[in-house]
Amino acid sequence: MKKLVRFGVSLDHHLLDDFDRLIAGKNYATRSEALRDLIRDNLVGQEWDENKDTVGTITLVYDHHVRDLTEKLTDIQHDYQRLILSAMHVHLDHDHCLEVLAVRGKGREIRKIADRLIATKGVKHGKLTMTTTGKGLS
Repeated sequence: MKKLVRFGVSLDHHLLDDFDRLIAGKNYATRSEALRDLIRDNLVGQEWDENKDTVGTITLVYDHHVRDLTEKLTDIQHDYQRLILSAMHVHLDHDHCLEVLAVRGKGREIRKIADRLIATKGVKHGKLTMTTTGKGLS
């Protein structure tokens, strides 16, 4: 069983009130769980900064009528196929598609493919969501 450690934190009462509203809105049962999530999020960010083995998603929304866009996106994905675990393609309407790529690799490499895909002419919006493999997190 993991050992729990209790510690005190001093905060301005306005900051604590804001925090309590935030965690209530996100349905946290306790401040402790909200603090654990904030700490974990920071540790995950460090994994990306240290270029460890990481996972994430790349989400793209684009107009598939843009000339050669689908081919360009596919070519980029083939260039980085070793990083792509899975891809999901959704037709949003007659013109627009959503593509979500699950990726795994070094943070630097994942950022590189995400930047290339998102910057491709015709992509209306793109986002890299970084997370962790979970190794080393409590």
